[in-house]
Amino acid sequence: MKILFIYPNTMASALVPINLSQLSACLKENGFEVELFDATFYKTEEISFEQKRVDLLQIKPFDYADKGLHFKDTDIYEDLVKKISEFKPDLVGITLVEDTWEQAKSLLEKIKQFDIPVIAGGVFVTAAPEEVISNEIIDMACLGEGEEALVELCQKMSKGEDFSTIKNLWVRKNGRIIKNPLRPLTDIDKLPYIDYDIFGQERLGRPMFGKIYTMIHVEMDRGCPNQCAYCAAPSLKNFFLEQGCGAYYRRKKIPRLMAEMEHLVKKYQPDYINFNSETFLAKPLEELKEFAKEYKEKIHLPFWAQTRPETITEEKMAILKEMGCDSMNFGIEHGNEEFRAKVLNRYGSNKQLIDGIRLVEKYQIPYTANNIIGFPDETRELIFDTIELNRQLNPRTINCCIFAPYKGTVLYKYCLEKGYLDKDSNARFLIDSKLKIGSLGPDELRGLQRTFPLYVKFPKSEWAEIEIAEKFDERGNKVLEEYKKIYREKYF
Repeated sequence: MKILFIYPNTMASALVPINLSQLSACLKENGFEVELFDATFYKTEEISFEQKRVDLLQIKPFDYADKGLHFKDTDIYEDLVKKISEFKPDLVGITLVEDTWEQAKSLLEKIKQFDIPVIAGGVFVTAAPEEVISNEIIDMACLGEGEEALVELCQKMSKGEDFSTIKNLWVRKNGRIIKNPLRPLTDIDKLPYIDYDIFGQERLGRPMFGKIYTMIHVEMDRGCPNQCAYCAAPSLKNFFLEQGCGAYYRRKKIPRLMAEMEHLVKKYQPDYINFNSETFLAKPLEELKEFAKEYKEKIHLPFWAQTRPETITEEKMAILKEMGCDSMNFGIEHGNEEFRAKVLNRYGSNKQLIDGIRLVEKYQIPYTANNIIGFPDETRELIFDTIELNRQLNPRTINCCIFAPYKGTVLYKYCLEKGYLDKDSNARFLIDSKLKIGSLGPDELRGLQRTFPLYVKFPKSEWAEIEIAEKFDERGNKVLEEYKKIYREKYF
């Protein structure tokens, strides 16, 4: 039994996904052969994902060649057909997020003549299963977690047994769709260690601060305890509870987590760790202390962690500093307290947020501030509330994304109800706005996005000049380039 995973991806979005790496490990543990077709470094767009971030002053310029990464010169569709012809898989598995759905369909169309069963999984499948399974190039859709369901499917297929009743799967059979119930959520402590072999060592390269780091991504928990309206996690949490599957937010036990990390560090020789946790400091203090002690003794590599400002305390920051935390990431998202609570389901005051980040600055840990603009019902004035909040902080880098109304989120439903969104449209992260809001058009949002860090860092006496740089005309572009040069020299 041979399985080929297809990884559709935004061009050069370099993070290696844990989901396929984990599924590969589960399949190999059960004796199946697994290979991967990775779309990441094919030239599928005019500008790569990371280059867009460079242009938006979100990251420093870098060179993938420093770690042996290069764009492919061959045709992505021809290469996929060749891969199918040579590997001859019995099953094709494809992971989907909303951003890559169109690319995924185009890839699958090119191989449908091989008549190989296709199973789709990923958060987009769980959020919009009807949309996915209605396309006849998809034979099966996996809702929820796939580790146990995919192994069971391959076992039944390899024995020639009926697989139409496997839990978590929607299966196309005899002209109808069989919709099976969900199984309990996976015990993540019992999963095999992540398998990055299917991606290859060079794909562990990740641009940060002008360098390419060999970075491994470690799943220390799954799910999120928060209720942000722009994120799919709350909907997944409620979905699993309604189906009686158990609690979505789970943390690996420290001994299990450390054993996996020691294995990954020994095997892949990284120089940087990314903890794949939505809120790193959400764990109890005693658990953090235990993990910190083990990490310092056995791993002690620089690492990156994402958390919420309201989870920060003096004691926790002292622990992170001693562990060797090299960088942190905070979702600021919006600077207006009332709007943040009412629209985004994010509570807490600006003072609480600032006080937490002041502790990060006290311990001299660099951090990134994440922001979103273009929310439904947002005005230019509200966006400048976010800019004003960022001006009170001192982040090393500033990210500004345009709101993407992903299916399965609270705000997606709100946008549909208000008529702000076509139900058939698909969102894309970072640069896309699909909303039909009269107060702010797409060009105005894009103009504010590209000048966002300039408004944050430069004195207000220069704001009138920066406003010119919002315009996508000859003068605006010229002013923008002048400011970008100064910004890179002064703040990067």
